[in-house]
Amino acid sequence: MEEVATKILSDRPCHLGEGCTYDPATDTAWWFDIVERTLFQADLASGAVTAHALPWMASVVAFIDDQRQLLATENGLYVRDIANGSLTLHVALEADNAATRSNDGRVHASGALWIGTMGRNAENGAGAIYHFGGGELRRLYSGISIPNAICFSPDGATAYFTDTRKAILYRVAIDPTNALPTGDPAPLFDHRGGVGGLDGAVVDAEGLIWNARWGGSCIDAYSPEGRRVRTIRVPARQPSCPVFVGANFDRLLVTTAWQGMDEQARADDPHHGQTFILDVGARGRAEPRIRLGAP
Repeated sequence: MEEVATKILSDRPCHLGEGCTYDPATDTAWWFDIVERTLFQADLASGAVTAHALPWMASVVAFIDDQRQLLATENGLYVRDIANGSLTLHVALEADNAATRSNDGRVHASGALWIGTMGRNAENGAGAIYHFGGGELRRLYSGISIPNAICFSPDGATAYFTDTRKAILYRVAIDPTNALPTGDPAPLFDHRGGVGGLDGAVVDAEGLIWNARWGGSCIDAYSPEGRRVRTIRVPARQPSCPVFVGANFDRLLVTTAWQGMDEQARADDPHHGQTFILDVGARGRAEPRIRLGAP
């Protein structure tokens, strides 16, 4: 396992750290503690971290413009005013199903969002993966237990995702103009029998898929052909989501979690739930902004 220079961005232990993104215009990073209903904002220059309480569990934050974000929550997609934190429902997301919540998601270069849902207790097959684009929410895949690793190739023609419980990273051809599938998902990497589980992921400028390995204390990088090319240590047992940050997008912010760990396990993992920045020496990309309506 490869060791790289690593620093703690936030030493606050997240119950379930997830959904990190980065805004280069303000040099701020954002992520959630899903279970504790908290949105974190970090000024990377100063290291100052602000916690914003939320009324619901939320898992994905995307920028609409300099004043507004879109949050994926347990019951819908909400527009958030950055200045005052107000939330306005834009479209419902399984609001009629109290047993599910949002989970992993990411914005495509077209401005469309792929967003996953799952059972609050990770019930088998209770979730789905949706496409939100052109003002419309469409279900793409159902029967998903734990949707994760949603990300897109640099040319916008391929989507990646996993159901963590099935331990297979999939790829699927998509239309680069709208992120809708044009083919069927096919296995890219089979992690069955491996240590830990496939969790959140992000793609760099070269097309490598950087995946947080929950329970494996590491980030793995996979080639577009499905070969694991790097494994980098994370100083916490349960990494959950990565995103590239910094002026050159050459560092990797990684969230972690202590969900499911008893008191002894947390004692054995002193950095549980903390948020880190790793100098991975790769070249990432800016996260696209989301479009609320038709192009």
